[in-house]
Amino acid sequence: MNPSDPHGTSRDASHAAPVSPLEQALHAARALVIADLVAREVAEADVVSLVEESVAQRRWWVEQWPEGAEYLAGLVAQDVQDALLERYGRWPLCPVCGSGDPHALDVEPELGPDPHWVCHKAGVKVAAVGALGGLEATGGTPGRAADS
Repeated sequence: MNPSDPHGTSRDASHAAPVSPLEQALHAARALVIADLVAREVAEADVVSLVEESVAQRRWWVEQWPEGAEYLAGLVAQDVQDALLERYGRWPLCPVCGSGDPHALDVEPELGPDPHWVCHKAGVKVAAVGALGGLEATGGTPGRAADS
């Protein structure tokens, strides 16, 4: 045992196992969705658990279809959105529409790379998945959307 590391927790970088592309994609999807939850101030422990559940389920899915790795962020976002709807209500609420009934954004494409949060009422891309933090959390500016 190394006296400077009595618990054996430090490792030489050359002995660290490389992170597979699959794990990188899963971690990236997780991080993007959590960033959106944090931006909308709903990243409570039980909500983050929904992200973890989705990532665990999607791990099996992408192991079966590795070509689908680029779709993970949108799928995890949709999974979490569906789970939140069942338990708490619509998320994320549209920051673009300033009037009318509150409504949630949708993820597009439903199965594709480069997923975005979209407002179908206004017909605009609001933000990329993971980028809701660039918008005001309490409603945004009516009529204005980031076309990223």
